[in-house]
Amino acid sequence: MKNYIFSAKNRLQNSRETSFRNNHKLKSLYTLYIVFFFFSAKAATVDTIQVFSPSMNKNIKSCVIFPESYKKNDKKFPVVYLLHGYSGNYGSWAKDFKELKSQVDQYNFIVVGVDGNYSSWYFDSPIDPSFKYETYVVNELVPYIDKKYKTIANRENRAISGLSMGGHGALYLSFKHQDIFGAAGSMSGGVDIRPFPDNWDIKKRLGSITEFPDNWEKNTVTNMLSLVESNNLKLIIDCGFDDFFMDVNRQLHAKMLALKINHDYIERPGKHDLKYWENSLKFQLLFFHNFFNDKIKN
Repeated sequence: MKNYIFSAKNRLQNSRETSFRNNHKLKSLYTLYIVFFFFSAKAATVDTIQVFSPSMNKNIKSCVIFPESYKKNDKKFPVVYLLHGYSGNYGSWAKDFKELKSQVDQYNFIVVGVDGNYSSWYFDSPIDPSFKYETYVVNELVPYIDKKYKTIANRENRAISGLSMGGHGALYLSFKHQDIFGAAGSMSGGVDIRPFPDNWDIKKRLGSITEFPDNWEKNTVTNMLSLVESNNLKLIIDCGFDDFFMDVNRQLHAKMLALKINHDYIERPGKHDLKYWENSLKFQLLFFHNFFNDKIKN
């Protein structure tokens, strides 16, 4: 009898402990759910859109990331355009940069991931009429974004940046269109394409450097600094020590210093890879946030 009572008490105690543990687990899961729901509800929203390009007679996709606050009122927002690198696409930003949505919420601006095809280099090709990505970005995409979304549609609230091929493209477009962009950045940018005549399909867009040297001279960023009006653009340029574009970035920096073109220039440990760009993007977005809030002085 005593053994039975002891056994029954054990079963009761075990049952109570099991019930407590299960209730504790349920409460923990509920808490996790509430936390997840809270942060999910505050997350930035990602749209994938298609914009028809009359200049290239095709639809081109873009990724638009806007902050959680976008839907709350009629407030208008600044816009940062991001240009991917060679072989990337419009979706690379939302897919590969895990912190980008939270950064959009933090800084309260819209980000547009632009599609520059596999290897456009973001200019209008002088030899291939099917590649007019300068015209597309400046004359077609930007007006579309300003019409569809609640943007502050002026250069003081519009910035552009990119990585690798996109770094070249961002500086190229901003130098040529200072009426459109008030700030620009480059991350590991191929800012002088001439040392790389056989790489990344550039000759498909410009022709061979031996046959069409003028195309290469006119469309490389380091030769376009004369277009930059004194302190008209707010610029940030960075590159990793172990990047194969390190030398051309240092040369661009030296030329800009000689011409007294104000800019932020950063060299950090790193290679030409996602790990470097994830870190770099944090600095670039903070720079643009400060620009939009008029915290960058000449």
